[in-house]
Amino acid sequence: MNGYLILILAIILISFSVEVIISLLNLQSLRPELPKEFADVFDDDAYAKSQNYTRTTTRFGLLQNFIMTPITVLFILFGGFNWIDNLARSFDSGPIITGLIFTGFLILFSGIAGLPFSIYSIFVIEERFGFNKTTVKTFILDMIKSIILGVLIGGPILALVLWFFQTGGSLAWFYCWLIVLGFTLIMQFLAPVLIMPLFNKFTPLEEGDLKISIVNYATNQAFKMKGIYTMDGSKRSTKLNAFFTGFGKFRRIVFFDTLIEKLSPDEIVAVLAHEMGHYKKKHIFKMMTASIIQMGIMFYILSLFLNNEGLFAAFKMEHLSIYASLIFFGFLYSPISMLLGIVSNVFSRRHEYEADAYAALTTSNSQNLINGLKKLSVSNLSNLTPHPLHVFLNYSHPPVLARINALRDMKRT
Repeated sequence: MNGYLILILAIILISFSVEVIISLLNLQSLRPELPKEFADVFDDDAYAKSQNYTRTTTRFGLLQNFIMTPITVLFILFGGFNWIDNLARSFDSGPIITGLIFTGFLILFSGIAGLPFSIYSIFVIEERFGFNKTTVKTFILDMIKSIILGVLIGGPILALVLWFFQTGGSLAWFYCWLIVLGFTLIMQFLAPVLIMPLFNKFTPLEEGDLKISIVNYATNQAFKMKGIYTMDGSKRSTKLNAFFTGFGKFRRIVFFDTLIEKLSPDEIVAVLAHEMGHYKKKHIFKMMTASIIQMGIMFYILSLFLNNEGLFAAFKMEHLSIYASLIFFGFLYSPISMLLGIVSNVFSRRHEYEADAYAALTTSNSQNLINGLKKLSVSNLSNLTPHPLHVFLNYSHPPVLARINALRDMKRT
């Protein structure tokens, strides 16, 4: 049997097994006793609801995994990629256009396969637990907008990558790296202005005590920003969130309207201080730098597997091509990607602790952030007792109880 095929099937099955084991361990870690820290914000019914939400979403993820993994394996074994390749080649276009058609068909079929799961997750599970505010119209419009953006933005980038790998020689990987890097940086400025408003409405925060408190805090921290906005997150969900977008003086502070409704002004400032801590501690720069380096390494390794006959034989392909090489390489790279993701999560969790500490120190009141974290957990039905291995592999943020304990330790010192 083809060695690459054995390796790819092993990667898929090991990944599947790990996800199943971690999910089951996470379910077993649920505890019926409410942690004392949350006794002031959770009642028994709400806590039971949060645990039921974790069980439901975890089991649904397992079901999806049990369905999609065999489909993927069968698609490989029965030459599904070759069938799509022949379909793309039937348009009798050049290699770049054929590559775009091939990739487009793969995305289309993958989207169709995943669509029932998305619909059930949003309109059944999220609806059952009181989160969903997405209408059928909004759901359909989101899909249409995403497809259009994928064609208008993703299409040209993929075309450039294919062109460079076909004409760039031994340095093609380096040129592709620069192209994607430049695109990523440009999007940091364009996304808040051109793309995000296509999906949500951004409104300048109205005048009042909250805006005064935010401006005063930002001024004290010498933090320049373009503006403070609320986003109609309630258009799709009742969950709470806040984030920054942009760089330099183009930075924007964005609060979900749901967060402003649930948190007090002091708690909102504490959440803002946490996000500001990421900037002040250069976490975003560090993570972006690591991502850029990782991207360069990925493109270089990819260049070593272009038009690999053994790899194409594993997928039962009749023709070699640059565009299919990109897809097939993704299967081989997934273990490396997973390991890098684990390392990234380790640093990300450390950064969260540092941002929490920054917020507590600069606001001179860690209790406001603790209260905000509690309310976020209650409103989002967060799992308060995730399994440590699940946290290690998948969490970019520490569990909320660990964050609160760290903040309380600061108060004692």
